Order: sequence, then structure tokens, then C-alpha cells
Amino acid sequence: MKIYADHAATTPVREEVYEAMAPYFKGIFGNPSSLYSIGREARKDIEESRNLIASTINADPEEIIFTSGGTESDNLAIQGIALANKEKGNHIITSVIEHHAVLNTCKFLK
Repeated sequence: MKIYADHAATTPVREEVYEAMAPYFKGIFGNPSSLYSIGREARKDIEESRNLIASTINADPEEIIFTSGGTESDNLAIQGIALANKEKGNHIITSVIEHHAVLNTCKFLK
């Protein structure tokens, strides 16, 4: 028996998610910023997903941002808050046990 104990880093995909995503793994893989039909279809589906997530959590669709993973998400969140509040000061408190994505973003802002 194998046990994987780092589900904070990655986790298996639920069967329902895999089935919902299968069309995008196999055929609807176009660049959503492109003008060709597969790209337009991908863009439509992304926007539908954004709207569904927003309505589920009572948010505006513009507030839903898809990222490629944790590092990008950490970077976007920390820089976004820091830059949006720069008139209030320039202090971020963190610790040495933070993930490198957090520490490096804070170091960049410093």
C-alpha cells in the first residue's frame, strides 16, 4: 500500500472533475485568447465557469482569477494587496517558515 501525505502540494482529481474536464484534455484545448473556433469555445467555457463560481460564492465574476498554481496565486495576492494599500505603509510581516513563493514575493516588494 502506498500513502501520499502531501495533499497540500497536489491531490488526486475527483472523478467528477476528471469527467467534466475530459473534453478540454482531448479536444477543446484552444487558446482562449485566440480568434479561431476552438479558442472561442474555450473562452466561452472559461467565462461560464467564472460566472458559475462567482454565483456560488456570491462574488462578481471579475473577482474570479484563474492561476496556474500556488506560486502564481501567492504572488498575485501579496503584490495585489501591497500595491492596493501602498499609501497605508510598506510593512508585511511574515516568517522564515513561509513557502518560498511568499518569501520571494515579499523580498521582491522590499
